[in-house]
Amino acid sequence: MSSAWLLPEHIADVLPAQARRVEDLRREWLDLARRCGYELVIPPLLEHLESLLTGTGQTLDLRTFKLVDQLSGRTLGLRADTTPQVARIDAHLLNRRGVARLCYCGPVLHARPAGAQATREPLQFGAEVYGHGGLEADLEAIELALDGLQACGVGQPVIDLGDARIVRGVLAGAPLDAAAIGAIVDALAAKDAATLADLAAPLPAEGRAGLQALLALYGSGEVLAVARERLPARPLIGAALDDLAWLAERVQRTHPQVRVGFDLGDMSGYAYYSGTRFAVYAEGAPDAVVRGGRYDEVGAVFGRNRPAVGFSLDLKALAALTGPSPSTPAIRAPWREDERLRQAIRQLRGRGETVLCILPGHEDEGEEFECDRELIEVGGQWVLRAV
Repeated sequence: MSSAWLLPEHIADVLPAQARRVEDLRREWLDLARRCGYELVIPPLLEHLESLLTGTGQTLDLRTFKLVDQLSGRTLGLRADTTPQVARIDAHLLNRRGVARLCYCGPVLHARPAGAQATREPLQFGAEVYGHGGLEADLEAIELALDGLQACGVGQPVIDLGDARIVRGVLAGAPLDAAAIGAIVDALAAKDAATLADLAAPLPAEGRAGLQALLALYGSGEVLAVARERLPARPLIGAALDDLAWLAERVQRTHPQVRVGFDLGDMSGYAYYSGTRFAVYAEGAPDAVVRGGRYDEVGAVFGRNRPAVGFSLDLKALAALTGPSPSTPAIRAPWREDERLRQAIRQLRGRGETVLCILPGHEDEGEEFECDRELIEVGGQWVLRAV
């Protein structure tokens, strides 16, 4: 029999130092989003399964915990991603004509971990822009993500840009069913040249050459010029390359500390994204710390197919990457039934100070707080003294 205190695999308690860091990051991101005009929404943790897995949410099926509602008998799902819920809110509850900027922050649950060291209970922050199809919204999402990382102490991040339209342009008109396209996307993601060659065999020569070219189309700015030479000259591909060049130039202008690269064969979220997509990497992180892009089809299943772009990240992973928050200076105070002392403590806490009352018999404790001052009694008055 296993010990009662053992947690399931890839599930962990968040202890005080890390919890403080996670909360600091949560406030940092929400405050930044608010200053940029984003409104906070709080979707429920669970919904009817068909709502969570409709449309683009179907790709989340294997990652979604499922349970039976004891009230209705229907199958419920614990959300594995918040974006489908926010799309539902935009489509049905807000139903605005113009632009809606929405952000959220809350736990999501994964039936399977995303990686060997990944948690199955990320704390997901996301920001999304609905209602504008121009590149201005894409750039806004990227800049918000980079500004947030900079504010959290992530130095010299690397952003990889790509576009789902490029693969669609290469495969346009090819006699392939959904399963075959999915296998090609998997081979591209794994950079598996041999498997890709076998899967591309039924395609015209131009399509085969384009897929093989995608395997090597990653790196710095010259990738776009090489792509124009080696990929089929199709309008969808040309438009995607033009958009990537536009975004890269402006990101480099406003965030010169960020290294901009391209990975035109990165198929992460292929079934989800409809246009430009981006991933931000940081030193010490095993995977991207932020992923985002354009997903214009996300609201279609809810009856409102309108432009959408955004990003999300896991604040727990970001907390582990950026280290602990600096200790907050605190005040040490004795515990006494002295109304003057208790009033002094209330006044200090009302001004935003942290006051740690040392309980009787524990005078040597309290090291978890950095107490740089203490309350002492001088001439019948309680005053602060530096420690």
